[in-house]
Amino acid sequence: MWIRSLLAYRVSFALTAFGNFAVTAFDFAAILLMFSQVDRLGGYSLAEIAFLYGASGTAFGLTDLALGSMDRLGRRVRDGTLDTLLVRPAPVLAQVAADRFGLHRIGRVLQGAVVLAYALVVLDIDWTLLKAAMIPLMLLCGAGIYASVWVAGAAFQFVAQDAAEVQSAFTYGGNTLLQYPPTLFSKELVRGVTFVLPLAFVNWLPALYVLGRPYPLDLPQWVAFTPPLVAACCLTLAGLAWRAGLRSYRSTGS
Repeated sequence: MWIRSLLAYRVSFALTAFGNFAVTAFDFAAILLMFSQVDRLGGYSLAEIAFLYGASGTAFGLTDLALGSMDRLGRRVRDGTLDTLLVRPAPVLAQVAADRFGLHRIGRVLQGAVVLAYALVVLDIDWTLLKAAMIPLMLLCGAGIYASVWVAGAAFQFVAQDAAEVQSAFTYGGNTLLQYPPTLFSKELVRGVTFVLPLAFVNWLPALYVLGRPYPLDLPQWVAFTPPLVAACCLTLAGLAWRAGLRSYRSTGS
């Protein structure tokens, strides 16, 4: 229904999608400005950082396209309009994700994919079958890890009632963090996004395997192949958190 509504005004939809593409591109423009003054950033070339940026941006864009509407959940919990979703014969999570579905967010996906394609063309990578398979695996598992953070953040809103900005700090903030190489950050932060909130498995670890770069924290090489397991664990935990949050919902009492 929301897609049909958006496409009813095709020019407006095209302009909105392009605007989403352009606004997202400012992040990469900032990186280009940095490289107008330096040759390498944290020991990484522009093409290597473009690879990290494109992988994270595309995975994040896919999740934002599917679940970006979930930041409205806190408002529904606060005003009691979530009740209308509970009585419908459809999963509440799917209804919340589809609420005011914004197809124009595909601009973010395209922008990340363009940068990723540029990086793959420019980089001199010694391709193997495993490295080639790592690209789609990284995007799918990265989207799954981002999705788990989004769903867990939505579950937290059942308690906080309106914590959309807290949720954004981990979703949008995490995407911004992963656009840059791990060598720019303190080891404490790198440990946090590896062992606590495992965002490093979105692109850092698999991408460094493709680039032939050493892993942060001297991790063994096989960890580059664990994103599917990490994504499955994160999604399971997020699903449990969502169920617990939904069971705790008591409406507004009015």
